[in-house]
Amino acid sequence: MTGELGQGAAGASPLGPVRPVIGLAVGHGTGPELADVFERVLGAFASGRPDGAGGPGVDVVRSPRLYHSYVSLRRGHDVVATQRLTAEDAEHYEAWCRELAGRGTTAVFRTAINAQSLYLVRRRLRAVKVDLLTADGRSLLLVRDQAQGFYTGENTHAPGEVTRTLTFSHEITGAVVEHALERARRTWPDGRIGRIVMAYKFHLLDGAFDAWVADLSERLGVRIEVFQPDTVNRNLLAHGLPDRTLLIAGNEWADIMHVMLLDRYGSDRQENRCTENVCLDPALRGLVEYQTVHGSADDLAGRDLVNPVATIRAAALVAEHHAGCTGAVAATEAALAVLDERGVRTPDLGGRHSTSDVVDALIDTLGVPGPDSVPRDAALVGGP
Repeated sequence: MTGELGQGAAGASPLGPVRPVIGLAVGHGTGPELADVFERVLGAFASGRPDGAGGPGVDVVRSPRLYHSYVSLRRGHDVVATQRLTAEDAEHYEAWCRELAGRGTTAVFRTAINAQSLYLVRRRLRAVKVDLLTADGRSLLLVRDQAQGFYTGENTHAPGEVTRTLTFSHEITGAVVEHALERARRTWPDGRIGRIVMAYKFHLLDGAFDAWVADLSERLGVRIEVFQPDTVNRNLLAHGLPDRTLLIAGNEWADIMHVMLLDRYGSDRQENRCTENVCLDPALRGLVEYQTVHGSADDLAGRDLVNPVATIRAAALVAEHHAGCTGAVAATEAALAVLDERGVRTPDLGGRHSTSDVVDALIDTLGVPGPDSVPRDAALVGGP
C-alpha cells in the first residue's frame, strides 16, 4: 500500500478505478510506530476487510524524509545546526505537500514533528486548524489562525539575544475569516451561527487589526466581535459561550487554551484526539493535514506503548472523507467504545495493553456495535 511519490500516485490502470492517494509524513520519536498504525487501520477500511488485504484499497505515499522532533533536533546539535535542520525540515515538508497537492492528493496524515519547522510550513501554506467541540447540547467551532503571528515568526541571533520577527496581514486575516465562516455553515447547515468571536492581541497592532475585522464584517455581512484573549477567558469562566459559537483565534491563545476548551466542550482526553489543518494557499487546493493532538513522545519510542487512539481516529476520518469509506468514523467510535468497556487501553490511560494490542483489538472489533450503539462524535474534529 505504501509507495514513493510518482509510483502509484496516479492511481490504478486507465481501465480500472482510480485509487485515492494519501500522504504520510513521519517524525522522530513514536512517529514510525504511529505511521504503521495509521496505514494498518486505513488499509482495513479501504480494503473492506479487517486484515487490510484485497479490495480497491488506497495508495499511501510516505515522505522520504524522517522529520525531527524537538528532542531529536536538540540531541547533540548546537544552535547553528538546530537552525539549519529546522529550515531543512520545513523546506522539505513544504515542497512535499505542494507536490502531493499538485498531483491531486487531498489529505496527509502527519505524526508530531518539531514545532518550529511545522509553523514555518503553516505560515507558507496559510494553514488553519479546525476543531469542533460539543458538550451538553452546545457546540463550539474553533478555528485557529496558524498562518500569522508569533508562532510563525523567524529568528535572528546575536550574542545572548534572539530577535523574532512576525507578520499579520489584512489578506491572510480575511482568508482565515472566510474559511471559518464556510466551515461554520457546513457544520450548521441551517445557517444559524450563534455568535462570531475573534480572540487576538489586537491592541498590539496600532489599531490595524480591528480595522481589518470591521472591514471584513461589513463586506461579508456578518457581525464579528473581536476581543482580547483575557476578555474571552473571563467570559468563558463567567458565562460560557452560546451554542454554535464560531471562535476564530490567534494561535498563541488557542494553543494554550485548547485543554481548557476541551474541558468545557470536549468529551475526551487530549491524548485521544486528532485534529485537522486546512491549507488555504490556493495552490494547495484545500489540502487537509490530519494530526494527533499529542506530541512525539520520544521517551516511548520503540517500546510499543504509545497511545494509538488519536491516530486510529485520524485514519477513520481520512478513510471516510478522502477514501470513500462511508461509515468509517461511526464504526471506529463504536469499536473504541467496546474497547473502553473491556478495559483495553495503553498505560497512559491506566491500562496494561501495548499499542499493538489496542490496534489488534480495534480491528477485530470493527463493525461490532458499542454500548447503546451511539458513536462518540464529540471526540472527533472538523464537523460534517
